[in-house]
Amino acid sequence: MEVLRLKTPRLIIRHLQHRDLADFHVYRSNPDVTKYQGFDVITVEQAKKFIDENSTKNYGKAGEWVQYGIEYIETGKLIGDCAIKLDAYDTRIAEIGITISHLDQKKGFAKEAMLGILNFLFENKNIHRVVEIVDAENIASINMLKSLGFRQEGYFIENIFFKGKWGSEYQFAMLKREWDNIKKQQQQ
Repeated sequence: MEVLRLKTPRLIIRHLQHRDLADFHVYRSNPDVTKYQGFDVITVEQAKKFIDENSTKNYGKAGEWVQYGIEYIETGKLIGDCAIKLDAYDTRIAEIGITISHLDQKKGFAKEAMLGILNFLFENKNIHRVVEIVDAENIASINMLKSLGFRQEGYFIENIFFKGKWGSEYQFAMLKREWDNIKKQQQQ
């Protein structure tokens, strides 16, 4: 298990810290941000507890989601968070998720953070497969995943009872060899 700290041109992906509480709560308490997420709006106390719990988790435990902060280097502020979970039965498979603050959306931060995470998983951890589950109505996330080279593998119709109603989800995935091909094409 290891402490995670990734750097991209504009971002640092790192453990959540107590100093993140105000920024974290601002976007995690916004119903527009949580609309398509597997969590609902949270109180300050719930946000503090969440940060406390995740600040002691490290990358590498099979079957456990670990949430990391996404810090914008220019301001030193938390602009979102992302999660990585290694499959409980095969740690060569990872599932990821991402949330960006409503104050910082449409600036390319989600894509940049995802590229940083994918690079870490495929290049440093030799992960074979990365999966992302997304709400079927979350068009922005679907478009981002496609732009990164993820493949849509499944469409699960009303498979989850979510915030008082049945919701549908897409499963996207990328294999290490697909990542390698994308990187090769970018270098040409």
